Amino acid sequence: MATLKIKKGDTVIVLAGDNKGDKGRVLEILHKDGKAIVEGVNIVSKSTKPNAKAPQGGIIKKEAPIDLSNLAVVDPKSGKPTRVGFRFNEDGKKVRYSKKTGEEIK
Repeated sequence: MATLKIKKGDTVIVLAGDNKGDKGRVLEILHKDGKAIVEGVNIVSKSTKPNAKAPQGGIIKKEAPIDLSNLAVVDPKSGKPTRVGFRFNEDGKKVRYSKKTGEEIK
């Protein structure tokens, strides 16, 4: 698989679907599926049986994976969605940068 432009810890915005316009931090990337789990986005209700962790059982709410194509990285300078590019910095290290402002993405 090619180098992913979205990484764990990035702030992203949802471009399509029920949660369009929502912002959140990436908690996990699922490389094999091409999806990501974003904090506070795509919340689903899941029924659970009683177990050691949840002795009562019942319904829990958790984040479900969302496709990477529906996410865009938020520009660190403007706070708007941007495309991501790669370039080499002065040290010769490959870094990600915002195509909108040219700002390096940490």
